[in-house]
Amino acid sequence: MTTKSKSRILRDAMADKGLVHIMASHAPLSARLAEEAGFDGVWASGFELSALYGLPDVSLVSMTQHLDMMRAMSEQMDLPIVADIDTGFGNAVNVIYAVEQYEAAGAAAVVIEDKSFPKVTSLVADGRQELLRIEEFQGKIEAACKTRKDPDFLIVARDEALIAGLGEPEALKRAAAYEEAGADMILIHSKKKTPDEVESFVNAWHGRAPVVIVPTAYPEMNAERIRALGKIRMVIYGNHAIRASVTAMQKTFSAIIRDGGIQKVNEEIVSVEEIFRLQRMDRVKAHERAFLR
Repeated sequence: MTTKSKSRILRDAMADKGLVHIMASHAPLSARLAEEAGFDGVWASGFELSALYGLPDVSLVSMTQHLDMMRAMSEQMDLPIVADIDTGFGNAVNVIYAVEQYEAAGAAAVVIEDKSFPKVTSLVADGRQELLRIEEFQGKIEAACKTRKDPDFLIVARDEALIAGLGEPEALKRAAAYEEAGADMILIHSKKKTPDEVESFVNAWHGRAPVVIVPTAYPEMNAERIRALGKIRMVIYGNHAIRASVTAMQKTFSAIIRDGGIQKVNEEIVSVEEIFRLQRMDRVKAHERAFLR
């Protein structure tokens, strides 16, 4: 009996459900929590990992650092992982190596964006958003497609034309070129505060490749509104794990200083036993009973 690959599982989920929900993660613990919450997959986020290291998301985190964390996530939970590999860590030659490594490490998909290296995170105000020539990025996509071993492994082209302020015609032109180069899906990104710009793009898009969105800047874009567009198959919640973590830590740390101790916050946070559960200490105990002599 052949076991489905994670890439096949992800493709089947999109086919069966019409829309999959992918939650960002920056560590195995947050990945496991996303799995328990019921998400269809995990986004191995470069932004979140950069934040975890206390660094800006400007290509400072290396491929090795990101790959090691993604591999650790894959080892600790069963969901498909969509790996955010930014610009592919260089040119098309670097993309070949990256795809080899990420597929071998357990990713179900990679997302490659059409910015120049080093990139600047998309949503920062007045950020430098420089895009590659279309032909150069097509080469990256073609390289990625020819490198994958599993034909189900998804190559997602991230179109940053709207982020760069180049307008919908340029975004559509790039999306068509990336599909021609072999991209399985097109991720269209926007920093507008409403979904209008993305909805306009999706309505104007007549390619075969399904669309991926990341509605961080326009949170009113809910599942019902996404489904109504008929062409979006994946929604990525791109940075909510790290933002929720920071919110909780800021509140807890401030309360401890304010209260002069942990007596109040101790009742507001999860128990140590819950952390033991997430660490799967029950397995350790079972192994000890079985094998320690």
